[in-house]
Amino acid sequence: MNIHPIPPLYDENSKVLILGSFPSVKSREAQFFYGHPQNRFWKVMAAVFHERVPDTVSEKRDFLLRNHVALWDVIHSCEIVGSSDSSIKNVMPNDLSIILDAAHIERVFVNGKTAEKYYKKYIEKTLGIKAFCLPSTSPANASWSIDRLINAWKVTKWE
Repeated sequence: MNIHPIPPLYDENSKVLILGSFPSVKSREAQFFYGHPQNRFWKVMAAVFHERVPDTVSEKRDFLLRNHVALWDVIHSCEIVGSSDSSIKNVMPNDLSIILDAAHIERVFVNGKTAEKYYKKYIEKTLGIKAFCLPSTSPANASWSIDRLINAWKVTKWE
């Protein structure tokens, strides 16, 4: 059983919550979200917010908080082979009330179909909040170009 090793990122000013499914092997090693160099999350978010791509964990944290974005994953623990979403079994969801009780989250987004599947199955009914599914920034989602992703992800920008 793999337990999620990364705490949620948020503060009282967070307005948007973005949820992935479960951290990749690279992210678990880096102890921070979207740690695989081929994942396009940071490039997409930087383009959406018209900022440079953050490099360090500290820069990534500051970038998200400055832009009122909270970040976590749907799954607290599961069985998973490597980073393969299709291998996920025996899911226990994260308790999102940690974030929702502290911040005024106005919109919830999920990064890809796997996060959407587990959000709908384990969290949506309990919270009563629908999540909007965005195309995955994973390199496995090769049919989406960086430009298409940026355009789709613009909805995460807090006005």
